[in-house]
Amino acid sequence: MRDLLALDVALGPDLVRAVREVAEAGDAFCVLDRRLSPRARAVELERLAPTHVLGAAGRHARPEGRGVDDGVGLVMLTSGSSGAPKAAELTWAALEASAAITQATLRDDAPPAWFPCLPACHIGGLAVVLRGVLSDATLVWGDPERPDTGPELGATHVAVVRAQLARLDPARYRTVLLGGARPPQGLADNVVTTWGMTETGSGVVYDRVALPGVELAIVDRELCVRSPTLFERYRDRPRPRVLGPDGRDDWFPTGDAGRLDDGRLTVFGRLGFVINTGGEKVWPEDLEAVLARVAGVGDVAVTGLADDEWGERVVALVVADARDLDGALRAAAEEAIGPWAKPKEIRYVTAIPRTASGKVRRDGLAHVF
Repeated sequence: MRDLLALDVALGPDLVRAVREVAEAGDAFCVLDRRLSPRARAVELERLAPTHVLGAAGRHARPEGRGVDDGVGLVMLTSGSSGAPKAAELTWAALEASAAITQATLRDDAPPAWFPCLPACHIGGLAVVLRGVLSDATLVWGDPERPDTGPELGATHVAVVRAQLARLDPARYRTVLLGGARPPQGLADNVVTTWGMTETGSGVVYDRVALPGVELAIVDRELCVRSPTLFERYRDRPRPRVLGPDGRDDWFPTGDAGRLDDGRLTVFGRLGFVINTGGEKVWPEDLEAVLARVAGVGDVAVTGLADDEWGERVVALVVADARDLDGALRAAAEEAIGPWAKPKEIRYVTAIPRTASGKVRRDGLAHVF
């Protein structure tokens, strides 16, 4: 068994040094979310179960922590967009594969120079840092709240979520990776949409196409992945496996519904959140994308509530200055999807609960009512 060090270190060169030291020792690490309240920090530590915490005050042991198996390099909490976060264990080999595949895919005449600006406690942000630790990426440091300043500091690449994309000029970067929530329409040519999750070691699908070495399959409508970047197990249980189209049982079921068309992936959303209304299926993310385009809508989330007549009724939670958008919202849903997608109920709220990466926290929607 190896130690698991919880790094209470800000995004920057000190974090890189700490990760390198852990790697050289052959131990494992996790990165704490420094934005959390003391109560939330206690929950985070309980889920990660590190053996030590390393921060400005030095290294402190946690007798209640648990070590990891040899070869494990990272323990990271999943986003929690569909329930309580799970602690996933990834090996150093998987982390190295993710860094190498990404660098090779995006390499041009020189290795990418990245501007880290996403929180390192999530896989999208940490993966950028690991490209500098485990591969040949250059890390260009600046104010993570100002991704627009990266190019003037020498950065050629950046990974952002939707809210950050709105605050920068993509044309100034060679490549912008966009993850998290569903992307907006009308993206610049150099903005690459990504799909991935903590369990896949960051993004493994770029612009709907799997990266080299990554295999995709649809099994009973569920997107399944086989990749050298996959996590090893969860802290409290083995990695789920399913039988793939090749008869092997080493495919990981992602929980996302999807479709493959000549190798191009379409993701509909989480299987557990599809709304079955009157025998028709409504994918919340599809309907949200439609409703978000209605003039006056600032933010929107869609959920289903039990209904004696329909099985489930479609409910839209809308952030808007005006409260008279019901007709426009229902018309947009019917035109783009069909009459069954028209929200039977529209509730105007002050905010939509979202994760740090911008995904709707669907398990928290009930608390909005």
